[in-house]
Amino acid sequence: MESKQIIKVRPFLQNFMINKNILDLENIIKIKFDNKNIIEESLIHKSYDNFHNNEKLEFLGDRVLGLILAKKLLKTFPNEKEGIIDKKLASLVNKKTCADIAKKINIQKFMFFGQSYKRLKRSDEKIASDALEALIGAIYLDKGLNIVEKFILNYWKEKIKLSEHTQVDPKTKLQEFSLKKYKILPKYKILRESGPQHSPIFRVEVSIPNSKTFSAVGSSKKDGEQNAAKKLINELKI
Repeated sequence: MESKQIIKVRPFLQNFMINKNILDLENIIKIKFDNKNIIEESLIHKSYDNFHNNEKLEFLGDRVLGLILAKKLLKTFPNEKEGIIDKKLASLVNKKTCADIAKKINIQKFMFFGQSYKRLKRSDEKIASDALEALIGAIYLDKGLNIVEKFILNYWKEKIKLSEHTQVDPKTKLQEFSLKKYKILPKYKILRESGPQHSPIFRVEVSIPNSKTFSAVGSSKKDGEQNAAKKLINELKI
């Protein structure tokens, strides 16, 4: 398989006796690698080796993950609008979701860390998430698209079920409506800021063509915008 040549492995890894931890990880994910160097490379944090580490595999795995989940969402929700599918996908590939799944397979237990990493927590969300994406990249290179698709859909199946309840926030819903109908974005304006500096209150108004202007308050500009947008979409019944 030509794509296996993408990753260049350090000479010492080529003669590295397979660590028991690597075999344990293979047992957990139920995938046996033909090229053990690839799975090892996916577990090398940059603190261990600044040049040969899992960053390129993470880059690849991120794209593979997005492709597989986008395909699954289109099949699972054929009648949903593109904006809803995009929001569902974003929630499935974000760092928190990936870190949750990484925790299930205890991936940080199998990683290679350098001395400079000792001050950090091995449970760090970003590091665990990145390692999972790197592992996905490694599975793709070693076993191909069909195997990595089975792996992803198995570990993400509960997350995909939960995505059925993903809702579009009022501001996004109003934006989609305004762009589709009038080809312009809603206009937001801060009317007033009150309250103490540590606990401010913002009153924000929103308007789109051919509709009333609505205002609402929030503890931040964003909250005020969301609350104002909610009032307007309720008026428009969208």
